This record gives sequence, C-alpha cells and structure tokens, in this order.
Amino acid sequence: MTQQNRYDLLVVGGGINGAGIARDAAGRGLSVLLCEQDDLASHTSSCSTKLIHGGLRYLEYREFGLVRKALQERETLLRAAPHIMWPLRFVMPHMPNLRPAWLIRMGLFLYDHLAKRELLPGSRGIDMRRHAAGEPLIDSIQRGFVYSDGWVDDARLVVLNALDAQERGAQILTRTKLVSAVRTNATNGAQSEWQALLRRPDGSTFDVRARAIANAAGPWVGEVLHGALGRGAQHSVRLVKGSHIVTKRLFEHDHAYIFQNPDKRIIFAIPYEHDFTLIGTTDVEYHHDPAKVSIDGDETRYLCESINRYFKRKISPADVRWTYSGVRPLLEEEGAENASAVTRDYKLELDETAGAPLLSVFGGKITTFRKLAEEASDMLCRVLGHAAPSWTAGAPLPGGDIANARFEPFAQDFARRHAWLPAPLARRYARAYGTRAERLLDNAQSLAGLGCEVAPGIFEAELRYLRNAEWATRAEDVLWRRSKLGLHVAPGTLNGVAAAIDHWFAATSATATAQH
Repeated sequence: MTQQNRYDLLVVGGGINGAGIARDAAGRGLSVLLCEQDDLASHTSSCSTKLIHGGLRYLEYREFGLVRKALQERETLLRAAPHIMWPLRFVMPHMPNLRPAWLIRMGLFLYDHLAKRELLPGSRGIDMRRHAAGEPLIDSIQRGFVYSDGWVDDARLVVLNALDAQERGAQILTRTKLVSAVRTNATNGAQSEWQALLRRPDGSTFDVRARAIANAAGPWVGEVLHGALGRGAQHSVRLVKGSHIVTKRLFEHDHAYIFQNPDKRIIFAIPYEHDFTLIGTTDVEYHHDPAKVSIDGDETRYLCESINRYFKRKISPADVRWTYSGVRPLLEEEGAENASAVTRDYKLELDETAGAPLLSVFGGKITTFRKLAEEASDMLCRVLGHAAPSWTAGAPLPGGDIANARFEPFAQDFARRHAWLPAPLARRYARAYGTRAERLLDNAQSLAGLGCEVAPGIFEAELRYLRNAEWATRAEDVLWRRSKLGLHVAPGTLNGVAAAIDHWFAATSATATAQH
C-alpha cells in the first residue's frame, strides 16, 4: 500500500453533501479522496427545484429550527457564488378557500425575521390587478403577496464544491464505485483504519486506506451502509420522488410563483433558462432503483392541473418540453404520514465504537449543504484529533470572487473586455463560470481562437475546459449538468448535437492531459 493510497478521509458520494464535505475537510488540511459511482450531481443534486430557500411551507409543520438554519444560509451562499446563485422574488396569489390572509401574513413575517437579511428585500402584499405578476393569472385572483428567496444552478454548485476541494488538495474520482470497505484492527500502536476496494470505470479495482469514511451517498446511504460497509444504523431515509416539467415560457416578467393546491401542497412556476418555465415539484413515495427514476403520467397531469388553476393560458402534457425526476433521501421520522410532511432536516450519525470512524449523512436539502458539511467536518476533525477551525462561511466558490458579489457589473465588464464574443455567449460564460471564464478563454482574442464550433454555441475551448477542470467526459455531462444547453438545441437535432460532442471527447481522450 503506497503512501499515495492513504487518506485521512474517504468521502462516498459526489452529490452536494459529499462535495461539500470534501471541500470543507480538505480546506482544514485533511487528505481527502471522494469517489462517485457516476458523474458529479448525476442524481438528486441536479434534480432539485433549484432554490436556495428557507422553506416557507415548513413553518406549517413547526420546523422553525430548520427554516431558521436555511434562512441564515441563503445570503451566505448568495455571496459565495453570485454567478450561479441570485435573489428571486416569489409571488403567492391569495386563494381565500385555501389559507386565510392573516395566516399567510404571519408566516411571511416570521420568514422575514427568523434570520438577518441584507441582500434580500422583505415581503409585502400586492394588488394583482396592478402588478405585472397578475396579468397571466385568472381574473378572480385580485390580491397576493410577494417575498424573497434565491435561485441556484444546483448541478454547477456541486461541481464548484468539488473543484474547490480538489484545489485544496482533495482527489476527486468520478465514475468510481465503492465496492467494499472493512475496518482493520488496531495493532502495535497503529490505529484502526478503513481498507476500501474501489472500482474504476473500466472495471478494474484498486485498494485505498482511510482513517475515516463519510457516507454521503444520498438515496444509496443505506445500501452503502448495509452492503459495502456491512454496518447497521440508527437512522434511515425515506425515498420520495420529486418530478418537474419544463414548458415554453408562460409569462414575461422575472418573478416566480408559488401556488397553493387544495391538497395543501405547493407548486412553483419559475422563469427558467430565459425561454422556459420550470414547474414542480411532486412528492411521491418511491421504492425502486434511484438511478432509474422518471416522471409518470399522473405526475405530469397533476402539475399541469395545478398550473391551470391559476393561469389564463392552460397547458397540457403536450406542452411539456422536458422533464426530470430525482429521489430525495429524506430523514425517516415517526408521525409523518405523507411525503410532503417528511422533514427536510438532516442527521449526522457517527459510528466510532468499533475502530475507524464512519460518518453517515441522512436527509438534508441543498440550502443547508454548507452547514451540514461544516458540522460533519467538525465531528470528523474531533475524532481524528485534527484541530482546524471552520472556514467556508466567508469563502467564495471558484468563479465567485466577484467584487461585492454584484454579478451585473461583472458581466458587463466581461462583455466589454471581450467584445469579440457574441453578447449571448459572453453572458452565458460569465453566468456559468464567473471569474473562471477567463481560464476558459485561455487568452483567445477571437471566435477562431476558441477552436472548432463542435455544436451550436459550444466551442472546443469550453469542452476542453469542462474536460480538464470539471470532470466532463461525455455529451450528457455537458448538455444537462454543466449546462442546460440541451434545452436550447433546435427541435429534432439533440441526438446529432450529443453525437458530435461525444465524438469530440472520444477523439481527444487519447491526448487529454490527466487532471484528476
């Protein structure tokens, strides 16, 4: 066993919690290896509603601690990555038969005051007959409320955490599966450690040793525990499918909607990728393979019907341009009879009774990932005898070191300094990569300097950057996780676009410099 194959911490899972833990721990000086069986953010962490929010509806379940914790994180995250996260105003039309106005006002008052706000404006009542958000709605809706939360590109958030972890010394292995891990016995003064067997993409295996393991496998947390690790646990997760649909843009303004349903669930309608509207989500118990989750006809109809209660323009399943579904690994608890009532909080379970420590993550939501990672690293550093303070609260993510966290002046300056870029492309580069867009351009002074246009709007320079810096290896990684460019290709051409990108990866793989 070489020294290069020994680590302080092996993180299992390349979703938001795993990437966050790897980043935090590496920044404290621990040697970290993260393995992910697929691509980063392949599953739950790229299939959220893409909100940085406190969870207004959780107040009804009296989860004040969770809401406060999430509200405290909103502005911390908005400052850390203003290129992929930004404030968003939400409109809630008032339906007197669902929730009384006084209850909504009380909830919004709590939402405004449970945590300090500096970037986000507070809530207020609005006259739908005079507000731009009222125009697309049915005429019987005459009043409503508006409040603030945040938007996030969830898949890019995962990648940026992994990138920061790597730059602080962590090793990130995608498409690498944990096969098994056993604790070694403490002998001759040597501490117990984990001996783990990992499988590469080509099927070959190799051994690593780690002083501790963090099981952040999301929907697979129980499978990893009981299978690869051969351990039990005090907690468990409840798998709940959340599905979304995407349609052509249903309204022109920049606010999002939060709609109340007669079943007491809420549905969001959110401006998405400029030309589209994102609608979700459902809550359906799920008992199958999380890797094979997909929307069903009942969910599509439910989301369409939910929207049609409010909008003048009606939609049907035929209007759906794209769908995605994810399995949320919610913390199982007694008394939660339906999926919507299951807590979005998390539990960190530390097992150090039989030797080398094992930390397992149950539950959580994308808004609280940084706090979860901080608490996990606190626990791991304590049991490993490694004294290091927390540090992520004030640290920008890669590309997020934008002056005063103000994206628009940055984007305008980027476009001015690279006036040869078409305006939409300059905007997209600035938004996706922040200050790292300069690395993508690599001193190019013209479109020709970006290399061949492999697919519409996708030049070799971007593919090279995504391959060398962001672990992309195929078209799906590029079109649906590192970006959402798959939504924007001309109808009927997606397969051809994907094939061109896959061909580029295949043709350049032999000469690509190994970065990871």
